[in-house]
Amino acid sequence: MELIPRAYQLSIYESIKQHGNTLVVLPTGLGKTLIALMLIQDRMKLGRCLFLTPTKPLAKQHQHSVMKTLELSDKNVALVTGEIAPAKRKEAYITDVIISTPQTIRNDLDNGVLQPDFSLVIFDESHRAVGDYAYTQIAEKLSSEKTLFVGLTASPGGRMDRIREVMDALRISNVEIRSHEDPDVAPYVQKSSVTWIPVELSDHFKEIKKELDSLTAKHAQKLAGMGFPPPLKHKGKFMELRQRILNIPHNIKYPALVQYSVLLHLLHMTELLETQGIYPMRSYLEKLGQKESKSAKMLLHEEGMAKVKLLCQKDEDHPKMAVLVETVKRLAGKKIIVFVQYRAQIARIEAVLKENGITARQFVGKKDGVTKKIQEETIADFREGKFDVMVASSIGEEGLDIPAVDAVIFYEPVPSEIRSIQRRGRAARLKEGEVIVLMTMGTRDEYHHYASTNREKRMKKILTGMQRSKKAGFQSADRLDKKEKQPESEKQTTKSEKNQNTESADPLAKEERTKKQKAPEPSPRQAGQTKMTDF
Repeated sequence: MELIPRAYQLSIYESIKQHGNTLVVLPTGLGKTLIALMLIQDRMKLGRCLFLTPTKPLAKQHQHSVMKTLELSDKNVALVTGEIAPAKRKEAYITDVIISTPQTIRNDLDNGVLQPDFSLVIFDESHRAVGDYAYTQIAEKLSSEKTLFVGLTASPGGRMDRIREVMDALRISNVEIRSHEDPDVAPYVQKSSVTWIPVELSDHFKEIKKELDSLTAKHAQKLAGMGFPPPLKHKGKFMELRQRILNIPHNIKYPALVQYSVLLHLLHMTELLETQGIYPMRSYLEKLGQKESKSAKMLLHEEGMAKVKLLCQKDEDHPKMAVLVETVKRLAGKKIIVFVQYRAQIARIEAVLKENGITARQFVGKKDGVTKKIQEETIADFREGKFDVMVASSIGEEGLDIPAVDAVIFYEPVPSEIRSIQRRGRAARLKEGEVIVLMTMGTRDEYHHYASTNREKRMKKILTGMQRSKKAGFQSADRLDKKEKQPESEKQTTKSEKNQNTESADPLAKEERTKKQKAPEPSPRQAGQTKMTDF
């Protein structure tokens, strides 16, 4: 099959050939994969090509694209995953094109099963190349003058340090970015409307929130009296406060940590109430009651908390729920994805939609006991129209071959520009689409909306600056970054931006993960750190 690129794809391809290792930033649905296929076709003549992608379903999808578009057989293209025995993988590595998940490649490079000699390495969803993600170790082992690295992403992040971390990890100096507004892209973009629907909390919810706010103020005052005034409006700074407390060589450390943990629980409950509703908050309270930590016991013995628990016994969905049902009914007959941040709310939304005569099914990750087979069956049924609404956790944002939809609904805004872009990208890929965001006024929903919007704007300016100054390195981009000084309220980096975990902000979930993990060798900065479960 002859490759016929669009003008912007050809321009990006030529830039890569001229400038070498490149980060390609293109909105979802505008053909990043075709650029990869053009490069594979070209570089196969020089040696093996490696196409890395975060998940097995997406790897399978890329294998199909490579074989069909480049007219290659399975003798030339190998799909390699950890499910294949090492001996069989070694045989597969002889082929011209290898498509794999990064963990498998990293392990086989470490164990000598795979030799580090490639002419091309494609890093799909390259914004993941931060921290200890396998992409970073693979890039280190495969980096050479003969190997071309290309990162593909819809968004590498909204901060200069995040973008630089990705580019440094992948040895990249050249940037090619396009947006929907660029003249060479605009003719190929499907129209997509974005609608924000404001929602007000009910009087019942406001009453619960008043009690939580009162408890939060009380414990914030106690912590401040110990010398640690908590920055309650800045989540990132609040999370950093724990380390400051741990670093104090004084007996006040332990009672301060108890107060900090109490506040962490209260802030999380407030977020659940404001953005999700009583049902997930009630579930959280039940889990809290099963904990033996000092902070949990202290909080549950508070007089105000008794009133909160009593108020939460009344069955009432978040006001968003009625708006969601009404919106889905308006879109009757269309294929819809509803993205939801918290797993506890996903099942509730599925049940309510079904009660209203809407065919819906939840789509969650393996942590919820869902197998790969069930995930694939759900996607296949959705594609075939067996149900109209998929209620998805962050698992639906990237890395899975979910079909394009007519509408995407955010049950809540997310502060991460990466996740926001990925969610929106599920709509308007092949035809006109609609994006609808439910936002509770006067709550964290509003902050998250403005945070992600500002970060996305900043990301585009930073990357465009890098693209214009590619020959001069980072100098002009540095000036641009200083000019676009980040507001204090946005300097936080939520954990969900790093690992896509839908319940990463949940202190109880964090406790469970801490218990399961073996403690690593502490760095000087972490020395003396105490587990939250002790409090």
